[in-house]
Amino acid sequence: MSQWYRLQQMDSKYLEQVDQLYDDTFPMEIRQYLSQWIESHDWDHVAGNISLATVRFHDLLAQLDDQYSRFALENNFLLQHNIRKIKRNLQDSFQKDPVHMASIISHCLRDEKKILASAEITEDKIGNTQSSMVVEKQKELDAKVKHIKSRVQETEQKITSLEDLQDEHDFKYKSLQSREHEVNGASQKEIKCEEMLIREMFIKMNIKREEVVCQMADVFNMMEQIQCTLINEELPDWKRRQQIACIGGPPNTCLDQLQTWFTAVAESLQQVRQQLKKLQELEQKYTYENDPITQKKNFLEERALSLFRNLIISSIVVERQPCMPTHPQRPLVLKTGVQFTVKLRLLVKLHELNYQLRVKASFDKDVPEKNSLKGFRKFNILGTNTKVMNMEESNGSLAAEFRHLQLKEQKAGGHRTSEGPLIVTEELHSISFETQLSQQGLVIDLEITSLPLVVISNVSQLPSGWASILWYNMLCNEPKNLSFFLSAPQARWSQLSEVLSWQFSSVTKRGLNTEQLSMLGDKLLGREAAGNPDGLIPWTKFCKNVNEKNFPFWLWVEGILELIKRHLLSIWNDGCIMGFVSKERERALLKDKSPGTFLLRFSESSREGAITFTWVERSVIDEREAQFHSVEPYTKKELTAVSFPDIIRNYKVMAEENIPENPLRFLYPNVPKDSAFGKYYTRPTEPIPEPMDESPSNDPGYIKTELISVSEVHPSRLQDIMLPLSPEEFGALTQIINPAEIETVMCTAFQN
Repeated sequence: MSQWYRLQQMDSKYLEQVDQLYDDTFPMEIRQYLSQWIESHDWDHVAGNISLATVRFHDLLAQLDDQYSRFALENNFLLQHNIRKIKRNLQDSFQKDPVHMASIISHCLRDEKKILASAEITEDKIGNTQSSMVVEKQKELDAKVKHIKSRVQETEQKITSLEDLQDEHDFKYKSLQSREHEVNGASQKEIKCEEMLIREMFIKMNIKREEVVCQMADVFNMMEQIQCTLINEELPDWKRRQQIACIGGPPNTCLDQLQTWFTAVAESLQQVRQQLKKLQELEQKYTYENDPITQKKNFLEERALSLFRNLIISSIVVERQPCMPTHPQRPLVLKTGVQFTVKLRLLVKLHELNYQLRVKASFDKDVPEKNSLKGFRKFNILGTNTKVMNMEESNGSLAAEFRHLQLKEQKAGGHRTSEGPLIVTEELHSISFETQLSQQGLVIDLEITSLPLVVISNVSQLPSGWASILWYNMLCNEPKNLSFFLSAPQARWSQLSEVLSWQFSSVTKRGLNTEQLSMLGDKLLGREAAGNPDGLIPWTKFCKNVNEKNFPFWLWVEGILELIKRHLLSIWNDGCIMGFVSKERERALLKDKSPGTFLLRFSESSREGAITFTWVERSVIDEREAQFHSVEPYTKKELTAVSFPDIIRNYKVMAEENIPENPLRFLYPNVPKDSAFGKYYTRPTEPIPEPMDESPSNDPGYIKTELISVSEVHPSRLQDIMLPLSPEEFGALTQIINPAEIETVMCTAFQN
């Protein structure tokens, strides 16, 4: 069963999460039309190979052409139009950067799997107490909402019954009056009987009026309790989950369930407001002293309006926080002059509100001119900053999406306006959205603010800007706390370690394990404190203070992340890279292993991200003594020319007699090298051609070539080889190798 088919069988709340994975850059229609073809390829691998990404990009366009032809046979003009538009947009977006498209597909497929896994866990409810509690709470809220609907419907029936009774009372009363004025009036006895009957009807009518207004008051009490739960508990929980999702955590639970509850309460309130109008009409037709309707109508009206107002004000949310489509995994960091998108939703879905709410976006609306933020840069919003909320076809929600906004910095005399206490990437800004609801004489002002965001003017500032977003959303849930970094709080290691792992799991299939996090904890806290989950880490140590290598901790991690995404994604996902391991731990792991056992770790001395491998050998003098060798780390510069699996495959050291040999045999702990990396070699293992073999290329006469990494043997290693030889044997060897050459051929590869 295909992944896409399984997704379509899920509950609507999970489908909403899937819907949020796709946008105009890579629309869901492609996923639908080409589901089998998309799932037949390893997009993680494609994203790490620009040549393969180019091939797959053109394959995808060809697949769309096939779909176009199929729709043509079906005479489906609309779908043909959609395919043409999709193809044109893809060419505009990815023709020059097919790797970006492959990365988007890889990210979408990975998040789909996470959603499927989440759905299976929730449905099975095995060993997940928290999930069970959430489900129980949802069931409880569902039951309360259902009960309110039932009570409102009961009130409706009672009002109908009251109206019938009042009409009957009115008819009999007027009939009695007309009979009393007739010349041949009825007997006094008959009149008395009718008066008694009318009196009984009046008493019954008064009781019914009392019951109706009391039931309305009870319904309002129940609504208030549910609204309190929705506004003070469920909505803040969702907003917190959104913050976590923004910084790479688990995908946020969809809004559909919240919308269902908000809408159900709003519909019930609207129905009760109509019932109040009906009661007023009944009162106008007939009232009397101590009429329950007259006594309670003002109180009930005010209560209904108050509840409706509070519900509506709380129902507007930022469904998708501001994000540049070019960096979908780094929301809330915006670059001047680059378009970004943001989406709002009204959780109260009433058809009478469709196209009635016009939303306006404003930048830093609530930042006072003279306060602690004085000197912060100022920006103008360019593009269409007003949108009308309308019902979406996909899920029927009332939403408005701003797709073409840009920021432009306000300049003063040609220089930066910032004279504030913080650097650019610590300045927090926000976007406010305002609209007004006018309905039946009711006017409600609505406003919502985005999460704080960072504005950069150069893409080189993106890593530091993202660090600020991580720190804020990890530690704070006050959207208007724009002065957060004036006194940034410390983070507990238990918090930061989880966020660091999310940075890897959000862009790959693998987060960080306990040992990898332990090494990072050592770097931040020191070995003595690294095991303490409550160990505190200041903001300056995470992103500002430079270490002995002259770059911050986060920028080192960021460089490694970028290296993995562009050059090491497949082997990272397969668990081939140990990555974060200290030199001491490295030696402890390798010392008892077979010669040629190696592991892969990230360099601690490169800001831009680099990877090296270390292997173990046995001393010729004493086999119990382990010797460790590490190669100079590879950066993106080298890995752009040659893939890392090919480097491992072809790596050689120059041994005695200038004979190259590959010292790498087993990936730690004992996996044969070709078993671990064979599927990632650019071509299968094959015999090395003789020098005069013809090249398989179109230009015969050339010998096939490939780039390989070669190191020379370190002098100490060659001495180990030579020492056991007798003087006679050494003399014979010098007949082959000039003694002077022995010193010049020695390796420059360093030992750890």
